[in-house]
Amino acid sequence: QVQLVESGGGLVQTGGSLKLSCAASGRTFSTNVMGWFRQGSGKDREFVAAISRDGGNTYYADSVKGRFTISRDNAKNTVYLQMNGLKPEDTAVYYCAAATAYSGVGLYSAAARYNAWGQGTQVTVSS
Repeated sequence: QVQLVESGGGLVQTGGSLKLSCAASGRTFSTNVMGWFRQGSGKDREFVAAISRDGGNTYYADSVKGRFTISRDNAKNTVYLQMNGLKPEDTAVYYCAAATAYSGVGLYSAAARYNAWGQGTQVTVSS
């Protein structure tokens, strides 16, 4: 199993920016489709963004399109989430996820596609 560790969360004001990082180990990083999910207080975990194995394709939830950018650096075994124009509704614990093999679920936005998860990093956006 791949091990994922998120970092970069914190407290920012509305309109501010934050960059999250997810460091992977235990399995070849370049073979994994990677995704970001988030879970707000009292809410279900929801899809945020995903990136293909070579970084050539990215996918975003409608709620973050134009504001968030996912990227990866396979040489550093790290995936990033650059978050701009943050809103209070972005407040959540953000989780990094990896799909190390095809699970039978084809949607990048489906949590069931991913078989490895980090512990999460808290992002809080104040008004």
